[in-house]
Amino acid sequence: MTVIAIDGPAASGKSSVSRRIAATLGFAVVNSGALYRAVTREMILRGIDVSHPNDVERELPHLGLVCEAEPGADCKVRTTTSIDGSHLRDEAVNALVSGYAALPAVRRFVNAELHRVGATRPVVMEGRDIGTAVFPETPFKIYIDASPEVRSARRAREGLNDRISERDRLDSSRTADPLRVAAGAFVLDTSDLDLDQVCARVMDHLASLGLPSR
Repeated sequence: MTVIAIDGPAASGKSSVSRRIAATLGFAVVNSGALYRAVTREMILRGIDVSHPNDVERELPHLGLVCEAEPGADCKVRTTTSIDGSHLRDEAVNALVSGYAALPAVRRFVNAELHRVGATRPVVMEGRDIGTAVFPETPFKIYIDASPEVRSARRAREGLNDRISERDRLDSSRTADPLRVAAGAFVLDTSDLDLDQVCARVMDHLASLGLPSR
């Protein structure tokens, strides 16, 4: 099992870096945020409010959440209602995902699926707590960051209003698996770097740990 854990705050560039690294290595790529967004979307559709965590926990086994990961491609997240991926970034989901993701039952539920996927194939997995809580044993830990101003501008260019500062506060202060830098992680600020520069530095670091490129 080879898991490259790429963590960091919202809009830090994790997704672009993860896709490029996965394509270079021939690994599958898993965005753990897509699973949390799928859970959030399902709870919205089912009318289960985040303020009722017991109701949320009871509903989780009925979601049919599955992450399908193939080499060189983004994971596909499926549920019993087969959510169209385009809806996972709806404004309602953006506004509520941090709240649902903070619930311990939701984190256990999603982490179980991430562990299943990580046990089946080499994978680049991105999120907030991959290197700290999901796969703390992996030696391949990357933490991607950027200034709040740069991250807000990136979200705006995507046409999204993600309230970066609020997302940071919620992700960093939650009780269950808060956002933080994993011990031994390679920390990289992408504020003044383009994608090629970021990926080159990440690949150099992975090579220094003995991970060969294909």
